[in-house]
Amino acid sequence: MTRLLIADDEPAPLAQLAEALAATWPEARIVAQARHGADAWDQWLAHEPEVCFLDIRMPGLTGIDVAQRIAGRSEVVFVTAYGDHALQAFEAGAVDYLVKPLDAARLAQTVARLRQRLQRPAAPAGQALQQLLAQLAHQQPRPAWPDTLQAGVGKEVRLIRVEDVVYFEADSRYTRVVYLEDGRQRDALLRTPLKDLLAQLDPARFQQVHRATVVASARIASALRDDEGGMQQRLRGVPDVLAVSRPFQGLFKPQ
Repeated sequence: MTRLLIADDEPAPLAQLAEALAATWPEARIVAQARHGADAWDQWLAHEPEVCFLDIRMPGLTGIDVAQRIAGRSEVVFVTAYGDHALQAFEAGAVDYLVKPLDAARLAQTVARLRQRLQRPAAPAGQALQQLLAQLAHQQPRPAWPDTLQAGVGKEVRLIRVEDVVYFEADSRYTRVVYLEDGRQRDALLRTPLKDLLAQLDPARFQQVHRATVVASARIASALRDDEGGMQQRLRGVPDVLAVSRPFQGLFKPQ
């Protein structure tokens, strides 16, 4: 059984896609539906579906952002509106795409291609695809990355420089931030859940290593694989040792 994730920030197209997939691909199962990019990425980590149908223009993390994080570990089909400037890039053939409103014949063609590809051993996303995603991500409008974060420490609201952050850790509905100040390790709570905070962090500076943990790339000292197939990460400046979950272990390979 093929597991599917579908994501669209508009409820009507999301429902239409779910209904069309049920009719066109009855042996597949939709294991997750998401209304924004952060939730789509969180659901991908929870279910690791074989195929993702991602709306390009979602708030926070876009469909392009989510595809970059998936990094070829699932098949991705982009869903976009007619006339979107991204269509010309998609027509080069590097990715599958669907245009809203959905066309049944086009969806059937896409599903047929997906079935064929899923019968072959999984392969990392090709260089052409990665370059296309990087190009499209650069074209997506987004606010500038923040320089500071406002966190709570008791009754105090503390301004934390992003460059001082060592890592973020999910803490129920909040996010614990561990940072260095005057050479000392400190921590505070952000009111933003980690999955929503991801959209505010520069991916060139921060790296997710677990569903509940995001680390400043410059603070990573080493990653050690244990005999049971797990991986632990040591950091610069703090004694904490963090677990690296299986979907992210491939980020750490000798060059």
